Amino acid sequence: MKVLVTGGAGYIGSHTTLRLLQAGYDVVVLDNLVNSSRESVLRVEHLTGRPVDFRKLDLLDARGVDQLLAEGGFEAVIHFAGLKAVAESVEKPLRYYENNIVGTLNLLNAMEAHAVRQLVFSSSATVYGASGEMPLIEKAPLDATNPYGRTKEQIEDILSDLCAADHRWSIALLRYFNPVGAHESGIIGEDPSGTPNNLLPFIAQVAVGRREKVIVFGNDYATDDGTGVRDYIHVMDLAAGHLAALGHLADKNGVFRWNLGTGQGSSVLEVIETFGLVVGKPIPFQFAARRSGDAAISYADPSAALADLGWSAHRDLRQMCEDHWRWQRKNPLGYES
Repeated sequence: MKVLVTGGAGYIGSHTTLRLLQAGYDVVVLDNLVNSSRESVLRVEHLTGRPVDFRKLDLLDARGVDQLLAEGGFEAVIHFAGLKAVAESVEKPLRYYENNIVGTLNLLNAMEAHAVRQLVFSSSATVYGASGEMPLIEKAPLDATNPYGRTKEQIEDILSDLCAADHRWSIALLRYFNPVGAHESGIIGEDPSGTPNNLLPFIAQVAVGRREKVIVFGNDYATDDGTGVRDYIHVMDLAAGHLAALGHLADKNGVFRWNLGTGQGSSVLEVIETFGLVVGKPIPFQFAARRSGDAAISYADPSAALADLGWSAHRDLRQMCEDHWRWQRKNPLGYES
């Protein structure tokens, strides 16, 4: 089976590409390399001993995307490509709406034109906004609080409308929570451009000496230690969820929504402490004011994915930190190392 992976050189995309190759799929990776590295794909090839057909291409290039799908043989698409920094999306909303939504429309038009109607979409728990009801279930109301989250929510609406209009489509909307960790080899992992937007890569860069200390935004939340609580999921568990969703779509039509998380929350201070135990030394941190729009607690109810896909997360916070640290220790400057 031939699968197109958009954004396949990125963090989650590269780990999912690795799992696809290991499972016997033929993979074509499309990536514009704006927030990713060609090196990640080369390392996936090294780990699997299988080639990846890599295309440097932007989804905003509608003609190029159509020409790629016109080559034929594709049976499904896993769609990761998109801008993903919440703070940047607030500063540059038009860039996010154009890149994420227009790029997705170009992809869908090309898929429709060439009769490729199976799609696994990389959505996000940000579509739920600052809901106070925990754990979050798929039927919870959507109310994204920033432009990045709204692009995900609006793309979900587009895909739902598409399935309602044409029952030949099979689409999985995967709302995942906080991806962390790395492949156990330490050969591929998360390599953010510039200052990390997420907690684990920031902690890892402090631990390896690239940054002085972790900034903890808010210590007065209504949680056990006053810091925000999130559902962290290992990237390899997340990759397995994409394969499970792809298999589910093989003989079904319609749109399906699943949370991918562990169902457990960990506070910022718990993550910092666990990472310090793995490294063997305390991780320095400093408290700062809360960030606008941050919820106190957010964690998934992943029971629907277990019931429908037979999928659940298996790796705990300690293993997430161990694998993330192995990657960072081996690659102190990321793929530039």
